[in-house]
Amino acid sequence: MKGLIETGWHCSVCGEWNETTVDPEGGFLQEYIEDCFVCCHPNKLVVTIQEVEGELDAFILSEYEE
Repeated sequence: MKGLIETGWHCSVCGEWNETTVDPEGGFLQEYIEDCFVCCHPNKLVVTIQEVEGELDAFILSEYEE
C-alpha cells in the first residue's frame, strides 16, 4: 500500500474542521476515537478508504463518543 492519506473530519460537537492523516495499512475500514483539536470532545471516527481514479482516498464520518 501507499503512504499516509491526508484528510480531515468535522467535529460532531462544535463543527470545526480537524485535519488528520490515515494509514491505509490499518485496512480499508477503520474505527477509532480522536479528540477534537478545538473543543477537546471525543469523536468516534469511522474511516472508509476507497480507490478513486487510481489513488487512495479516505472518507471520515464522526459521531460524539460519550
